[in-house]
Amino acid sequence: MSSSSNQPNNTLYINNLNDKVNKEELKIQLYALFSTYGKIIDIVASKGQKMRGQAFLVFTDLASATSAMRACEGMPFYDKPMHIDYAKSKSYATLRVEDPDFVPPTAANASSAVTQNGKRQRDGDSGDSGRQAKREKADDSDDEMEIEDEEEAPKKNDISATPTSVPTQVQQPSSRLLCTNLPQEVTDDVLSVLFQQYKGFQRTHVTWSPALNPAGIRVKMAQVQFESPELAITAKEALDGFTLKKGWQMSVVYI
Repeated sequence: MSSSSNQPNNTLYINNLNDKVNKEELKIQLYALFSTYGKIIDIVASKGQKMRGQAFLVFTDLASATSAMRACEGMPFYDKPMHIDYAKSKSYATLRVEDPDFVPPTAANASSAVTQNGKRQRDGDSGDSGRQAKREKADDSDDEMEIEDEEEAPKKNDISATPTSVPTQVQQPSSRLLCTNLPQEVTDDVLSVLFQQYKGFQRTHVTWSPALNPAGIRVKMAQVQFESPELAITAKEALDGFTLKKGWQMSVVYI
C-alpha cells in the first residue's frame, strides 16, 4: 500500500517508468491497466528529456485514483517497479470538469488573473504540474484512450505473418479467443496488459487482418490463449466490446 505526502488528488503522478518504451504504446498500456480502477479522462506522457520515465493519469474521482495508487504502487511495468503518488496539484483536465469556463494559463487568451489565482501551480523542486499542463489535450471529456491517428506502414515481417483467412468462430467456450477490429497501433505487449489481468492467460499473437474494415482501413486481429475454456470465459465476457481507442471497440469471440 502506498503512503503519500501530497494531498489526495484525482491525478496520479507515476515515475520510474521504462523510458525505452514508445510513448503511444506506454499510454495505451497505462490506460489498459489503470482503467480497471475507474474512469480515466486524460493521460499525459512525453518522450521529452524532462518527462522521460514519467506520466500523469487523471481519474474522474478521488476514490478511483486512490484505489489505483494502492493497488499498483511498486507493480512491475515493463520490468521496472512503478512509483505512484498523488500529483502536487489538480490537472487542467480536472479543473475543466469542475469549471467548464476554466481557461488554461497556457492558452493565448488567458488573463494574468488566471495565472495568479492558484490554478497554475508549479512546485519549485520538480515542476510536475507545469510540465503536465503543457502536454494536456483540449478535449478531455472522453474516457477512451487518446491514441494518435498516425498510421505506420506494416513491417515486412508483419506482412509475411498475415493469415489468409480469419479463424472460424465457435459458440461453445474455448481456450482460444479471437480479437478483431484492433487499431494498427496494437501490439502483443499492449494486448497482453489487458488479458493478463485474468487468471489462466498464456499468450497473445497479433497479426494483420487479411481484409480491410468497412471504412477501408487496414486493421489487426489477434489470437489469445488461455489455460482452459473455463478461464477464458471471464476474459471474453469482460473485454468483448472494450474501447481500445476512440471509435474502436474490440470484438472478442471463441475460436
